[in-house]
Amino acid sequence: MLLNVIERGPEGSASGRPPVVFLHGLFGRGRNFGFFQRSLSATYRTLALDLRNHGDSPHGPMDYPTLAADVRETLAAHNALPAIVIGHSMGGKTAMMLALTAPADVVALMVADIAPGEGGLAHTQDIAQGLVALPMPASLDLSGAAAWMAPVVRDKAVRDLMIQNLQLGEHPRWRIGLREIRDALDTIVGWPALPQGTHYDGPTLFVAGGESRYIQPENYPEMRRLFPHYRLEVIPGAGHWLHAQKPKEFLAITEQFVSSVQDRTSPSQVQTQD
Repeated sequence: MLLNVIERGPEGSASGRPPVVFLHGLFGRGRNFGFFQRSLSATYRTLALDLRNHGDSPHGPMDYPTLAADVRETLAAHNALPAIVIGHSMGGKTAMMLALTAPADVVALMVADIAPGEGGLAHTQDIAQGLVALPMPASLDLSGAAAWMAPVVRDKAVRDLMIQNLQLGEHPRWRIGLREIRDALDTIVGWPALPQGTHYDGPTLFVAGGESRYIQPENYPEMRRLFPHYRLEVIPGAGHWLHAQKPKEFLAITEQFVSSVQDRTSPSQVQTQD
């Protein structure tokens, strides 16, 4: 599946520098990374993707191998491989899956506040089910949408995020594949079994919010098994939405990481052992 892409880059050639790709989290969209794209695009070619069932991309059944395959197909169509891939939450799991299944296409990997394993996103299951069941009014404006959604989505930040996924006005509708997302949530909260010995040898940075519980010490052994060269940085005072809550700190970490791998031209390989 070809995904919707927002592309920004420097005038002229960025030869020798791999593209930087951003993958958003559940219920998000590529433009959530606009601040970081604008900041990096003076030097790097950047692409922010709407994952399937999100933003302006097509809808369909979803799991992490499928999401990763969509990303690979889309980047190949844009002549944007290999790339430095940055993903938050669900987008981070998608980025990890891409690195593990198509290592030659991933120069380096940055994962924001999610671990490779079961967990995270669980609170969204009730939200998705509740919103699917909520009767759609004949019309909605911005304030009306907030009031309509409030009984199901009590957190204002999450409510504001979800409102971005509505087409307001007369005959409002969801732009996202809400039913497809709901049906896939058990899979999205989880993490698929991988062949014994599978790992990605490239540079890998996990960035955790200091106030978030999405990456815990019990995740470290699996992180080391799958990504033996990983590093972990923590942004103090940030929760799960660390790039929105601490944008300057997240940008500084991103710029340093991208700069450190920009000249890497021989991506590492995943190895599988019996």
